Amino acid sequence: MVLSNHERAAVHRTEAGRQLFYWFLKRIVVGPILRVLFRPWTRGLEHLPVKDGAIIAANHLSFIDSIFVPIAVPRPVVYLAKNDYFTRPGVRGSAQRWFLRVTNQLPMDRGGGAGSEDSLRSGLEVLRAGALLGIYPEGTRSPDGKLHRGRTGVARLAIAAGVPVVPAALIGTDAVQPKGRTVPRIRRVGVVFGEPLDFARYEGRSGDRHVLRSVTDEIMYEIMRLSGQEYVDTYAASHKPKLLTADPPDPADPSAPGMPDQPGSDA
Repeated sequence: MVLSNHERAAVHRTEAGRQLFYWFLKRIVVGPILRVLFRPWTRGLEHLPVKDGAIIAANHLSFIDSIFVPIAVPRPVVYLAKNDYFTRPGVRGSAQRWFLRVTNQLPMDRGGGAGSEDSLRSGLEVLRAGALLGIYPEGTRSPDGKLHRGRTGVARLAIAAGVPVVPAALIGTDAVQPKGRTVPRIRRVGVVFGEPLDFARYEGRSGDRHVLRSVTDEIMYEIMRLSGQEYVDTYAASHKPKLLTADPPDPADPSAPGMPDQPGSDA
């Protein structure tokens, strides 16, 4: 569909207004409150590019992870959020969609097939526009505090976009808001950024499942090293049914999971 000049101008005005509101929340409203309450500390900010696109690939311990990374990073960070949160009906659904949009979150289909390919393209557009894209390679929050096997979507995006991956570790967010807890506890949290990983040597091989697994494992190793978590070579989602009797089901989670494996990319 080709937009008219009037329609393009309206899109630009909407985007400008959204970015202005994002900065207002970060600098004036939410950011200062979080800094006072949780006194977040950061290390390794020098590893993030000053401009240009990059992926921030982090562990995922808590609902609030997607709040503390953007607070720590001077530049805006765009996240891919579950598509379900953009399709809920009613007033509450409309309010949720608005909030996700103004906080730089995009819908992501985790069901595989055409929907997941569309989500991948959305991530590529963000990266090719020179922005930062936040991803949780585990695909969901850790059910047991351990670091689980990464989904290969992060590797596909990095290779296809030709951007570096900055590994990151969130520290202590699971103590602030563990699964099943609605009101956060007041605790200090930290975010550690590692040196960027360059996968330019794999240019043109974003469809090679062996390359994707190797790249993903390299990213997960760096996250493990930064976070100090025990690594488990199984997907986090496969552990959730086993823990339901000991842990309440996840509440609604608008934080962004990692890109899913694409069909045929990895077992």
